[in-house]
Amino acid sequence: MKTLSIIKYVFSFVGVALLSGAVTSYKNTNDFLKEVVPATGTVVDFVKSRSSDSVSYRPVVRFVSQDGQVVEFTSSVGKSRRAYSLNDTVEVLYSPFNVQEVKINRFFELWGPFMVMLVMGAVFLSIGLIIVLVIGLRDRKKECLQRHGVAVEAEIQSVDLNESISMNGKSPFMIVCHWLNPETRELHVFESESIWFDPSKYITSETIKVLLEHGNPKKYHVDVSFLPELKN
Repeated sequence: MKTLSIIKYVFSFVGVALLSGAVTSYKNTNDFLKEVVPATGTVVDFVKSRSSDSVSYRPVVRFVSQDGQVVEFTSSVGKSRRAYSLNDTVEVLYSPFNVQEVKINRFFELWGPFMVMLVMGAVFLSIGLIIVLVIGLRDRKKECLQRHGVAVEAEIQSVDLNESISMNGKSPFMIVCHWLNPETRELHVFESESIWFDPSKYITSETIKVLLEHGNPKKYHVDVSFLPELKN
């Protein structure tokens, strides 16, 4: 399977999974808000979390429930700068059926996971759909040129890295070739699609077939079907 097709499925799958998670998170928060009881809490401490390049602080809040139970919890949301000071009072919302289900009554505390998964899911799914569109348009152009295009033999000029594209620090190869139009005496340079391995050892000829749109050499397809990993 081609690399671009694998990426298409990965991004689409991750996007759908994140959007599904966003829907679940929205439902859970919405259900939680329907039954909560408000209370006043006090910031009594901070939990410090360290990642590879940043530090975040999550407030520890203590409050007393309606039945007199003293409850202490750590917020699920951390920030690089402390949003509260010790002994600050904050409004908390908790479930009367389970006082351990409690959140600080702030928008991002309540809706942050939903918003993050929604945005990330939309981004991943959009990238996946864009790749689907790009592949579809490319295959459609290729099919059209195979049916109605003019085949010419172009002279292979080089095998280059396409440094305009990078994935995990690696760039794909492309075959660069040129063809002199015998009618206009104009030299045309063509570049193949991205090839995620060095195709040099599979090139056994000095020329390569290029399919051109009749009367418009700017629309072309370099035929690399002889490369094993690009065969359908």
